[in-house]
Amino acid sequence: MGLTVLINAGPWLAVPPAGYGGVENVIATLVPALRERGVRVVLCAAAGSTLEVDELVETVPEPMFAHLAGPYNQMGGIAHAHMQRVVAVLRERGDGVDLVHDHLEVVGPSVLAAMGTAAPPVLQTLHWDLNKHPDFYGAFDGGGRVSFVGVSDAQVARAPENLRRQALGAIPLAVDLAQVPFQPEKGPRFLVLARITEYKGQDIAASICRDHGWPLDIAGPVAGARDEAELQAGLVDPESGLHANADVRFHLDRVAPLEDGEQIRWVGSLSGAEKLWVLGRARALLAPIRWDEPGGTAVVEALAAGTPVVGLARGALPMLVEHGVTGFLADAPAELPALMARVEELDPAACRRAAQERFSAEAMADAYLRRYEEVLARAS
Repeated sequence: MGLTVLINAGPWLAVPPAGYGGVENVIATLVPALRERGVRVVLCAAAGSTLEVDELVETVPEPMFAHLAGPYNQMGGIAHAHMQRVVAVLRERGDGVDLVHDHLEVVGPSVLAAMGTAAPPVLQTLHWDLNKHPDFYGAFDGGGRVSFVGVSDAQVARAPENLRRQALGAIPLAVDLAQVPFQPEKGPRFLVLARITEYKGQDIAASICRDHGWPLDIAGPVAGARDEAELQAGLVDPESGLHANADVRFHLDRVAPLEDGEQIRWVGSLSGAEKLWVLGRARALLAPIRWDEPGGTAVVEALAAGTPVVGLARGALPMLVEHGVTGFLADAPAELPALMARVEELDPAACRRAAQERFSAEAMADAYLRRYEEVLARAS
Protein backbone atom coordinates (compact mmCIF):
# COMPACT_ATOMS: atom_id res chain seq x y z
CA MET A 1 0.00 0.00 0.00
CA GLY A 2 2.98 2.34 0.38
CA LEU A 3 1.77 3.41 3.82
CA THR A 4 3.90 4.49 6.75
CA VAL A 5 2.18 3.46 9.98
CA LEU A 6 3.34 4.40 13.48
CA ILE A 7 2.41 1.56 15.82
CA ASN A 8 2.14 2.68 19.44
CA ALA A 9 2.80 -0.35 21.63
CA GLY A 10 2.88 1.52 24.94
CA PRO A 11 5.60 1.51 27.62
CA TRP A 12 4.78 -1.69 29.50
CA LEU A 13 6.67 -4.51 27.76
CA ALA A 14 9.21 -4.99 25.00
CA VAL A 15 8.03 -6.22 21.60
CA PRO A 16 8.08 -9.15 21.40
CA PRO A 17 7.84 -9.67 25.16
CA ALA A 18 10.17 -11.94 27.09
CA GLY A 19 7.39 -14.12 28.46
CA TYR A 20 3.93 -12.79 29.25
CA GLY A 21 2.55 -10.14 26.94
CA GLY A 22 -0.86 -9.96 25.33
CA VAL A 23 -0.85 -6.67 23.42
CA GLU A 24 2.83 -6.98 22.60
CA ASN A 25 2.40 -10.49 21.19
CA VAL A 26 -0.42 -9.22 18.97
CA ILE A 27 1.85 -6.49 17.60
CA ALA A 28 4.72 -8.93 17.10
CA THR A 29 2.39 -11.16 15.08
CA LEU A 30 0.86 -8.35 13.01
CA VAL A 31 3.90 -6.29 12.03
CA PRO A 32 5.80 -8.86 9.92
CA ALA A 33 2.67 -9.56 7.87
CA LEU A 34 2.07 -5.83 7.38
CA ARG A 35 5.64 -5.29 6.20
CA GLU A 36 5.31 -8.20 3.77
CA ARG A 37 2.43 -6.22 2.27
CA GLY A 38 4.54 -3.10 1.75
CA VAL A 39 3.68 -1.16 4.91
CA ARG A 40 6.53 0.80 6.47
CA VAL A 41 6.34 0.48 10.27
CA VAL A 42 7.61 2.91 12.91
CA LEU A 43 7.33 1.20 16.31
CA CYS A 44 7.12 3.21 19.55
CA ALA A 45 7.79 0.82 22.42
CA ALA A 46 9.82 0.17 25.54
CA ALA A 47 13.58 -0.27 25.38
CA GLY A 48 14.67 -3.82 24.63
CA SER A 49 12.21 -4.36 21.77
CA THR A 50 13.77 -6.59 19.11
CA LEU A 51 10.96 -6.86 16.56
CA GLU A 52 12.25 -6.14 13.07
CA VAL A 53 10.70 -2.85 11.93
CA ASP A 54 11.67 0.03 9.66
CA GLU A 55 12.26 2.31 12.64
CA LEU A 56 12.24 1.67 16.39
CA VAL A 57 11.66 4.52 18.85
CA GLU A 58 12.42 3.52 22.44
CA THR A 59 10.16 5.70 24.56
CA VAL A 60 11.15 4.54 28.06
CA PRO A 61 14.51 3.15 29.24
CA GLU A 62 13.05 -0.19 30.35
CA PRO A 63 9.73 -2.06 30.23
CA MET A 64 7.45 -0.63 32.92
CA PHE A 65 5.04 -3.55 33.39
CA ALA A 66 6.23 -4.20 36.95
CA HIS A 67 4.89 -0.76 37.91
CA LEU A 68 1.53 -1.08 36.14
CA ALA A 69 -0.42 -2.30 39.16
CA GLY A 70 1.14 0.19 41.56
CA PRO A 71 -0.63 3.14 43.18
CA TYR A 72 -1.84 5.65 40.61
CA ASN A 73 0.16 8.47 42.16
CA GLN A 74 3.33 6.45 41.49
CA MET A 75 2.63 5.05 38.03
CA GLY A 76 0.10 7.40 36.46
CA GLY A 77 2.75 9.44 34.68
CA ILE A 78 4.40 6.50 32.89
CA ALA A 79 1.93 6.32 30.02
CA HIS A 80 1.98 10.10 29.65
CA ALA A 81 5.78 10.19 29.52
CA HIS A 82 5.60 7.55 26.78
CA MET A 83 3.02 9.57 24.85
CA GLN A 84 5.13 12.70 25.15
CA ARG A 85 7.78 10.89 23.12
CA VAL A 86 5.19 9.63 20.62
CA VAL A 87 3.92 13.19 20.10
CA ALA A 88 7.47 14.40 19.53
CA VAL A 89 8.04 11.72 16.90
CA LEU A 90 4.85 12.67 15.06
CA ARG A 91 5.79 16.34 15.09
CA GLU A 92 9.31 15.60 13.87
CA ARG A 93 8.07 13.53 10.94
CA GLY A 94 5.14 15.71 9.92
CA ASP A 95 3.44 14.21 6.88
CA GLY A 96 5.89 11.28 6.88
CA VAL A 97 3.47 9.18 8.96
CA ASP A 98 0.17 8.34 7.25
CA LEU A 99 -1.64 6.68 10.16
CA VAL A 100 -1.19 5.81 13.83
CA HIS A 101 -2.20 2.32 14.95
CA ASP A 102 -2.54 2.78 18.70
CA HIS A 103 -2.56 0.09 21.42
CA LEU A 104 -2.30 2.20 24.60
CA GLU A 105 -5.45 2.16 26.71
CA VAL A 106 -7.23 5.52 27.17
CA VAL A 107 -4.08 7.67 27.21
CA GLY A 108 -3.26 6.92 23.58
CA PRO A 109 -6.52 8.08 21.96
CA SER A 110 -7.00 10.98 24.38
CA VAL A 111 -3.58 12.50 23.61
CA LEU A 112 -3.76 11.81 19.88
CA ALA A 113 -7.25 13.30 19.63
CA ALA A 114 -6.06 16.39 21.48
CA MET A 115 -3.44 16.91 18.76
CA GLY A 116 -6.25 17.43 16.23
CA THR A 117 -5.02 17.71 12.65
CA ALA A 118 -1.42 17.87 13.89
CA ALA A 119 -1.64 14.07 14.27
CA PRO A 120 -2.34 11.61 11.47
CA PRO A 121 -5.61 9.68 11.49
CA VAL A 122 -5.70 7.07 14.26
CA LEU A 123 -7.01 3.53 14.57
CA GLN A 124 -6.92 2.13 18.09
CA THR A 125 -7.24 -1.58 18.80
CA LEU A 126 -9.32 -2.15 21.93
CA HIS A 127 -7.68 -5.01 23.84
CA TRP A 128 -9.43 -4.72 27.19
CA ASP A 129 -12.70 -4.74 29.09
CA LEU A 130 -14.55 -1.68 27.83
CA ASN A 131 -16.51 -1.30 31.05
CA LYS A 132 -13.33 -0.26 32.88
CA HIS A 133 -13.46 3.42 31.95
CA PRO A 134 -17.11 4.40 31.42
CA ASP A 135 -16.47 8.12 31.85
CA PHE A 136 -13.92 8.10 29.05
CA TYR A 137 -15.51 5.70 26.60
CA GLY A 138 -18.97 7.12 27.22
CA ALA A 139 -17.92 10.66 26.25
CA PHE A 140 -14.85 10.43 23.99
CA ASP A 141 -15.24 11.98 20.55
CA GLY A 142 -12.59 11.13 17.99
CA GLY A 143 -13.89 13.84 15.65
CA GLY A 144 -13.71 11.49 12.70
CA ARG A 145 -9.92 11.23 13.08
CA VAL A 146 -9.77 8.58 15.81
CA SER A 147 -11.54 5.28 15.16
CA PHE A 148 -11.58 1.99 17.02
CA VAL A 149 -11.60 -1.73 16.29
CA GLY A 150 -12.25 -4.47 18.81
CA VAL A 151 -10.73 -7.93 19.09
CA SER A 152 -14.10 -9.69 19.24
CA ASP A 153 -17.70 -8.92 18.37
CA ALA A 154 -18.70 -9.72 21.95
CA GLN A 155 -16.30 -7.07 23.26
CA VAL A 156 -17.61 -4.37 20.91
CA ALA A 157 -21.22 -5.29 21.68
CA ARG A 158 -20.62 -4.53 25.39
CA ALA A 159 -19.04 -1.15 24.69
CA PRO A 160 -20.85 2.09 25.50
CA GLU A 161 -23.02 3.26 22.63
CA ASN A 162 -20.81 6.31 22.11
CA LEU A 163 -17.79 4.08 21.49
CA ARG A 164 -19.70 1.66 19.26
CA ARG A 165 -20.54 4.55 16.92
CA GLN A 166 -16.81 5.10 16.38
CA ALA A 167 -15.87 1.41 16.04
CA LEU A 168 -15.16 -0.35 12.76
CA GLY A 169 -16.15 -3.80 13.95
CA ALA A 170 -13.74 -6.42 15.30
CA ILE A 171 -10.65 -8.25 14.07
CA PRO A 172 -9.84 -11.52 15.89
CA LEU A 173 -6.41 -12.07 17.35
CA ALA A 174 -4.02 -14.21 15.36
CA VAL A 175 -0.87 -16.27 15.56
CA ASP A 176 2.14 -16.75 13.32
CA LEU A 177 1.46 -20.37 12.44
CA ALA A 178 4.97 -20.89 11.13
CA GLN A 179 6.30 -20.25 14.65
CA VAL A 180 3.90 -22.62 16.44
CA PRO A 181 4.67 -26.34 15.95
CA PHE A 182 1.70 -28.66 15.76
CA GLN A 183 1.90 -31.31 18.49
CA PRO A 184 -0.69 -34.09 18.13
CA GLU A 185 0.67 -36.11 21.06
CA LYS A 186 -0.49 -34.75 24.41
CA GLY A 187 0.85 -35.20 27.90
CA PRO A 188 -1.13 -35.70 31.12
CA ARG A 189 -0.97 -32.14 32.46
CA PHE A 190 -3.60 -29.44 32.10
CA LEU A 191 -2.37 -25.86 31.67
CA VAL A 192 -3.45 -22.34 32.56
CA LEU A 193 -1.44 -19.79 30.58
CA ALA A 194 -2.20 -16.24 31.72
CA ARG A 195 -1.18 -13.44 34.03
CA ILE A 196 -2.00 -14.67 37.53
CA THR A 197 -4.97 -12.60 38.62
CA GLU A 198 -8.43 -13.29 39.96
CA TYR A 199 -10.01 -12.58 36.57
CA LYS A 200 -8.20 -15.53 35.01
CA GLY A 201 -9.43 -18.05 37.60
CA GLN A 202 -6.24 -19.97 38.36
CA ASP A 203 -7.67 -20.90 41.75
CA ILE A 204 -10.69 -22.50 40.07
CA ALA A 205 -8.46 -24.63 37.85
CA ALA A 206 -6.19 -25.61 40.74
CA SER A 207 -9.08 -26.59 42.98
CA ILE A 208 -10.68 -28.77 40.30
CA CYS A 209 -7.43 -30.50 39.42
CA ARG A 210 -6.53 -31.09 43.08
CA ASP A 211 -9.92 -32.64 43.80
CA HIS A 212 -9.80 -34.94 40.74
CA GLY A 213 -6.14 -35.93 40.88
CA TRP A 214 -5.24 -34.22 37.60
CA PRO A 215 -1.81 -32.57 37.21
CA LEU A 216 -1.84 -28.86 36.41
CA ASP A 217 0.76 -26.32 35.34
CA ILE A 218 0.03 -22.65 36.08
CA ALA A 219 2.12 -20.46 33.78
CA GLY A 220 2.29 -16.69 33.93
CA PRO A 221 3.73 -13.79 35.94
CA VAL A 222 2.54 -12.43 39.27
CA ALA A 223 2.53 -8.63 39.17
CA GLY A 224 5.52 -8.70 36.84
CA ALA A 225 7.46 -11.31 38.85
CA ARG A 226 8.45 -14.07 36.42
CA ASP A 227 8.99 -16.81 39.00
CA GLU A 228 9.00 -17.59 42.71
CA ALA A 229 12.51 -16.26 43.22
CA GLU A 230 11.64 -12.85 41.73
CA LEU A 231 8.43 -12.67 43.71
CA GLN A 232 10.10 -13.48 47.02
CA ALA A 233 12.95 -11.07 46.30
CA GLY A 234 10.40 -8.30 45.85
CA LEU A 235 8.47 -9.23 48.96
CA VAL A 236 11.62 -9.04 51.09
CA ASP A 237 11.56 -5.26 50.68
CA PRO A 238 9.03 -3.89 53.23
CA GLU A 239 8.57 -0.79 51.05
CA SER A 240 7.74 -2.79 47.94
CA GLY A 241 4.37 -2.12 46.35
CA LEU A 242 3.98 -5.88 45.94
CA HIS A 243 2.64 -6.15 49.49
CA ALA A 244 -0.47 -4.21 48.55
CA ASN A 245 -0.77 -5.60 45.03
CA ALA A 246 -4.09 -7.36 44.42
CA ASP A 247 -2.56 -9.97 42.10
CA VAL A 248 0.11 -10.84 44.66
CA ARG A 249 -2.49 -11.24 47.37
CA PHE A 250 -4.60 -13.44 45.09
CA HIS A 251 -1.61 -15.66 44.35
CA LEU A 252 -0.45 -15.93 47.96
CA ASP A 253 -3.88 -16.35 49.55
CA ARG A 254 -5.86 -18.36 47.02
CA VAL A 255 -3.56 -20.07 44.51
CA ALA A 256 -0.32 -20.91 46.31
CA PRO A 257 -2.11 -22.87 49.11
CA LEU A 258 -3.39 -25.25 46.41
CA GLU A 259 0.07 -25.87 44.96
CA ASP A 260 2.28 -28.76 46.04
CA GLY A 261 5.07 -28.39 43.48
CA GLU A 262 4.23 -31.66 41.74
CA GLN A 263 0.55 -32.23 40.99
CA ILE A 264 -0.30 -28.50 41.10
CA ARG A 265 2.63 -26.23 40.33
CA TRP A 266 3.40 -22.67 39.30
CA VAL A 267 5.98 -22.90 36.52
CA GLY A 268 6.54 -19.16 36.20
CA SER A 269 6.36 -17.00 33.11
CA LEU A 270 7.13 -18.96 29.94
CA SER A 271 8.30 -17.64 26.60
CA GLY A 272 9.62 -18.74 23.25
CA ALA A 273 10.16 -22.39 22.46
CA GLU A 274 9.61 -23.41 26.08
CA LYS A 275 6.14 -21.86 26.14
CA LEU A 276 5.18 -23.46 22.83
CA TRP A 277 6.41 -26.88 23.99
CA VAL A 278 4.41 -26.73 27.23
CA LEU A 279 1.37 -25.42 25.38
CA GLY A 280 1.58 -28.06 22.68
CA ARG A 281 2.01 -30.93 25.13
CA ALA A 282 -0.80 -29.80 27.44
CA ARG A 283 -3.77 -32.11 27.78
CA ALA A 284 -5.91 -28.99 27.38
CA LEU A 285 -5.67 -25.27 28.00
CA LEU A 286 -8.01 -24.22 30.81
CA ALA A 287 -9.78 -20.86 30.78
CA PRO A 288 -12.02 -20.68 33.91
CA ILE A 289 -12.31 -16.92 33.52
CA ARG A 290 -14.22 -14.61 35.85
CA TRP A 291 -14.55 -11.82 33.30
CA ASP A 292 -15.67 -11.30 29.73
CA GLU A 293 -12.33 -11.99 28.05
CA PRO A 294 -12.02 -9.54 25.13
CA GLY A 295 -9.58 -11.43 22.91
CA GLY A 296 -7.92 -14.62 24.15
CA THR A 297 -4.37 -14.72 22.76
CA ALA A 298 -3.51 -17.92 24.64
CA VAL A 299 -6.63 -19.60 23.25
CA VAL A 300 -5.57 -18.91 19.67
CA GLU A 301 -2.01 -20.09 20.40
CA ALA A 302 -3.34 -23.29 21.95
CA LEU A 303 -5.49 -24.09 18.93
CA ALA A 304 -2.53 -23.47 16.62
CA ALA A 305 -0.51 -26.00 18.63
CA GLY A 306 -3.34 -28.52 18.37
CA THR A 307 -4.34 -28.17 22.01
CA PRO A 308 -8.06 -28.05 22.85
CA VAL A 309 -9.50 -25.43 25.19
CA VAL A 310 -11.86 -25.98 28.11
CA GLY A 311 -13.29 -22.87 29.68
CA LEU A 312 -16.29 -20.79 30.56
CA ALA A 313 -18.55 -19.43 27.82
CA ARG A 314 -17.77 -15.77 28.48
CA GLY A 315 -16.45 -12.92 26.37
CA ALA A 316 -14.65 -13.96 23.20
CA LEU A 317 -14.41 -17.66 24.04
CA PRO A 318 -17.65 -18.70 22.27
CA MET A 319 -16.29 -17.03 19.11
CA LEU A 320 -12.90 -18.76 19.36
CA VAL A 321 -13.81 -22.25 20.57
CA GLU A 322 -16.19 -24.54 18.69
CA HIS A 323 -17.87 -26.57 21.41
CA GLY A 324 -17.30 -30.28 20.89
CA VAL A 325 -14.76 -29.72 18.07
CA THR A 326 -11.88 -27.56 19.31
CA GLY A 327 -12.83 -27.56 22.98
CA PHE A 328 -15.63 -27.47 25.51
CA LEU A 329 -17.37 -24.46 27.02
CA ALA A 330 -19.33 -24.46 30.28
CA ASP A 331 -21.84 -22.04 31.73
CA ALA A 332 -20.54 -22.46 35.30
CA PRO A 333 -17.36 -23.73 37.00
CA ALA A 334 -19.23 -26.73 38.40
CA GLU A 335 -19.63 -28.04 34.85
CA LEU A 336 -15.91 -27.95 34.04
CA PRO A 337 -14.74 -31.26 35.59
CA ALA A 338 -17.06 -33.39 33.44
CA LEU A 339 -15.85 -31.58 30.32
CA MET A 340 -12.19 -31.81 31.29
CA ALA A 341 -12.59 -35.58 31.59
CA ARG A 342 -13.65 -35.71 27.93
CA VAL A 343 -10.81 -33.80 26.25
CA GLU A 344 -9.42 -36.98 24.65
CA GLU A 345 -12.55 -36.96 22.46
CA LEU A 346 -11.24 -33.86 20.68
CA ASP A 347 -8.98 -34.08 17.63
CA PRO A 348 -5.79 -31.97 17.81
CA ALA A 349 -5.81 -31.72 14.00
CA ALA A 350 -9.21 -30.00 14.13
CA CYS A 351 -7.77 -27.40 16.49
CA ARG A 352 -4.89 -26.71 14.12
CA ARG A 353 -7.22 -26.42 11.13
CA ALA A 354 -9.36 -23.88 12.95
CA ALA A 355 -6.28 -21.73 13.60
CA GLN A 356 -5.16 -22.00 9.98
CA GLU A 357 -8.56 -21.05 8.62
CA ARG A 358 -9.49 -18.28 11.05
CA PHE A 359 -6.54 -17.00 13.06
CA SER A 360 -3.52 -16.61 10.76
CA ALA A 361 -1.29 -13.53 10.84
CA GLU A 362 -1.97 -13.01 7.14
CA ALA A 363 -5.74 -12.86 7.68
CA MET A 364 -5.30 -10.37 10.52
CA ALA A 365 -2.99 -8.14 8.44
CA ASP A 366 -5.39 -8.10 5.48
CA ALA A 367 -8.25 -7.15 7.79
CA TYR A 368 -6.23 -4.29 9.29
CA LEU A 369 -5.24 -2.98 5.87
CA ARG A 370 -8.93 -2.70 5.01
CA ARG A 371 -9.54 -0.78 8.25
CA TYR A 372 -6.57 1.50 7.56
CA GLU A 373 -8.12 2.44 4.23
CA GLU A 374 -11.45 3.12 5.92
CA VAL A 375 -9.85 5.30 8.62
CA LEU A 376 -7.97 7.36 6.04
CA ALA A 377 -11.13 7.79 3.97
CA ARG A 378 -13.10 8.90 7.05
CA ALA A 379 -10.47 11.42 8.06
CA SER A 380 -10.25 12.94 4.60
